[in-house]
Amino acid sequence: MQSILTDFYTLESYEKSENGSFIADISLNKDHDIFKGHFPGNPVTPGVCMMQIVKELTEEFVGSKLFLKTASNVKFMAIINPFETPDLKLQLDIAVNGEDVKVKNITSFGETIALKMSVSYKKIPS
Repeated sequence: MQSILTDFYTLESYEKSENGSFIADISLNKDHDIFKGHFPGNPVTPGVCMMQIVKELTEEFVGSKLFLKTASNVKFMAIINPFETPDLKLQLDIAVNGEDVKVKNITSFGETIALKMSVSYKKIPS
Protein backbone atom coordinates (compact mmCIF):
# COMPACT_ATOMS: atom_id res chain seq x y z
CA MET A 1 0.00 0.00 0.00
CA GLN A 2 1.27 3.45 -0.90
CA SER A 3 1.25 5.99 1.91
CA ILE A 4 0.29 9.60 1.21
CA LEU A 5 2.30 10.42 4.31
CA THR A 6 5.63 9.60 2.66
CA ASP A 7 8.37 9.27 5.28
CA PHE A 8 6.04 10.66 7.98
CA TYR A 9 6.12 7.52 10.11
CA THR A 10 7.57 4.02 10.22
CA LEU A 11 5.62 0.92 11.18
CA GLU A 12 8.09 -0.67 13.60
CA SER A 13 6.04 -3.76 14.44
CA TYR A 14 2.52 -5.05 14.83
CA GLU A 15 0.73 -8.03 16.22
CA LYS A 16 -2.77 -9.40 16.08
CA SER A 17 -4.10 -10.15 19.54
CA GLU A 18 -6.26 -13.11 20.48
CA ASN A 19 -9.43 -11.00 20.39
CA GLY A 20 -8.71 -9.93 16.80
CA SER A 21 -7.51 -6.40 17.44
CA PHE A 22 -4.19 -5.18 16.10
CA ILE A 23 -1.50 -3.45 18.13
CA ALA A 24 0.86 -1.40 15.96
CA ASP A 25 4.01 0.37 17.09
CA ILE A 26 5.03 3.31 14.93
CA SER A 27 7.72 5.97 15.07
CA LEU A 28 7.14 9.48 13.79
CA ASN A 29 9.81 11.15 11.67
CA LYS A 30 10.54 14.31 13.67
CA ASP A 31 12.40 15.77 10.68
CA HIS A 32 9.39 15.60 8.31
CA ASP A 33 8.44 18.87 6.58
CA ILE A 34 4.93 18.80 8.13
CA PHE A 35 6.44 19.59 11.53
CA LYS A 36 8.27 22.63 10.17
CA GLY A 37 4.93 24.31 9.51
CA HIS A 38 2.82 22.76 12.29
CA PHE A 39 4.17 24.59 14.27
CA PRO A 40 7.62 26.20 13.91
CA GLY A 41 9.53 25.77 17.17
CA ASN A 42 6.66 23.82 18.75
CA PRO A 43 5.96 20.77 16.57
CA VAL A 44 2.58 19.09 16.96
CA THR A 45 1.38 16.05 15.03
CA PRO A 46 -1.70 17.16 13.04
CA GLY A 47 -4.88 15.28 13.92
CA VAL A 48 -5.66 14.69 10.26
CA CYS A 49 -2.29 12.93 9.93
CA MET A 50 -3.13 10.67 12.86
CA MET A 51 -6.46 9.83 11.21
CA GLN A 52 -4.62 9.03 7.97
CA ILE A 53 -2.19 6.74 9.81
CA VAL A 54 -5.14 4.80 11.26
CA LYS A 55 -6.60 4.49 7.74
CA GLU A 56 -3.30 3.33 6.22
CA LEU A 57 -2.69 0.76 8.95
CA THR A 58 -6.24 -0.55 8.60
CA GLU A 59 -5.74 -0.86 4.83
CA GLU A 60 -2.58 -2.84 5.50
CA PHE A 61 -4.29 -5.17 7.96
CA VAL A 62 -7.44 -5.83 5.88
CA GLY A 63 -5.59 -5.91 2.53
CA SER A 64 -7.86 -3.42 0.79
CA LYS A 65 -7.94 0.27 -0.09
CA LEU A 66 -10.52 2.11 2.00
CA PHE A 67 -12.71 5.20 1.73
CA LEU A 68 -13.65 7.08 4.92
CA LYS A 69 -17.43 7.10 5.39
CA THR A 70 -17.85 8.44 8.92
CA ALA A 71 -15.79 9.39 11.95
CA SER A 72 -17.36 9.71 15.37
CA ASN A 73 -16.19 10.22 18.91
CA VAL A 74 -12.91 11.68 17.66
CA LYS A 75 -11.13 12.86 20.79
CA PHE A 76 -7.64 14.32 20.72
CA MET A 77 -6.60 14.00 24.35
CA ALA A 78 -2.90 14.87 24.35
CA ILE A 79 -0.46 16.71 22.11
CA ILE A 80 1.88 14.42 20.19
CA ASN A 81 5.22 16.21 19.95
CA PRO A 82 7.47 14.17 17.60
CA PHE A 83 10.61 15.29 19.44
CA GLU A 84 9.32 14.28 22.89
CA THR A 85 7.13 11.26 22.07
CA PRO A 86 7.87 9.93 18.56
CA ASP A 87 6.99 6.32 19.47
CA LEU A 88 3.27 5.61 19.43
CA LYS A 89 1.16 2.52 20.09
CA LEU A 90 -2.06 2.19 18.11
CA GLN A 91 -4.74 -0.30 19.07
CA LEU A 92 -7.10 -0.99 16.18
CA ASP A 93 -10.24 -3.00 16.83
CA ILE A 94 -11.28 -3.85 13.27
CA ALA A 95 -14.64 -5.33 12.32
CA VAL A 96 -15.17 -6.26 8.65
CA ASN A 97 -18.69 -6.87 7.37
CA GLY A 98 -18.68 -7.28 3.59
CA GLU A 99 -17.58 -3.94 2.13
CA ASP A 100 -17.90 -2.13 5.46
CA VAL A 101 -14.96 -1.81 7.83
CA LYS A 102 -15.42 -0.34 11.30
CA VAL A 103 -12.44 0.59 13.45
CA LYS A 104 -12.13 1.67 17.05
CA ASN A 105 -8.75 3.22 17.70
CA ILE A 106 -6.81 4.18 20.79
CA THR A 107 -3.44 5.84 20.17
CA SER A 108 -1.06 6.28 23.08
CA PHE A 109 2.49 7.01 24.10
CA GLY A 110 3.66 5.53 27.38
CA GLU A 111 0.69 5.66 29.76
CA THR A 112 -0.86 8.67 27.99
CA ILE A 113 -3.82 8.26 25.65
CA ALA A 114 -3.45 10.78 22.82
CA LEU A 115 -6.36 9.87 20.54
CA LYS A 116 -9.59 7.88 20.69
CA MET A 117 -11.87 7.55 17.70
CA SER A 118 -14.36 5.35 15.91
CA VAL A 119 -14.34 5.35 12.12
CA SER A 120 -16.24 3.59 9.39
CA TYR A 121 -14.72 2.86 5.98
CA LYS A 122 -15.96 1.34 2.78
CA LYS A 123 -13.72 -1.01 0.79
CA ILE A 124 -12.70 0.33 -2.63
CA PRO A 125 -12.81 -2.45 -5.23
CA SER A 126 -9.37 -3.02 -6.73
